[in-house]
Amino acid sequence: MFMSEYSHSIDAKGRVIVPAKFRDGLGDSFVVTKGLDGCLFAFPSEEWASFEEKLKSLPMANKDARKFVRFFLAGATLAEVDKQGRILLPSVLRESAALEKDVVLVGVGNRVEIWDKKRWEESTSFDDMDEIAEHMADLGLNI
Repeated sequence: MFMSEYSHSIDAKGRVIVPAKFRDGLGDSFVVTKGLDGCLFAFPSEEWASFEEKLKSLPMANKDARKFVRFFLAGATLAEVDKQGRILLPSVLRESAALEKDVVLVGVGNRVEIWDKKRWEESTSFDDMDEIAEHMADLGLNI
């Protein structure tokens, strides 16, 4: 399970260090793709395979399902960790998440999210958590 957050910088070649604690769970190679909310998702191979199966099960006749599958699969790439613990983020993924220099890698259970630092700070004020917590009961999570 992934948790916590780490700040790093993207170098001029588009590489970012993956924290050692995340590398332990992600492995030497893993899938990075466009994520929701303006970030990137990084999945360990096993989690990606499970997610990909769910995507494959969506009905091709449904226009929203086709678009949803395209969103995640078209930009997906296999990231390989180099000897310095870095991965190369392709420009198409960096552009989709507006990643320029400072980034935050966030562990969120079964995946790691990669955020532009400014966007992360703007979208995670958590001022509305009491209201959100009330709605989580509708999804089966009671605190």
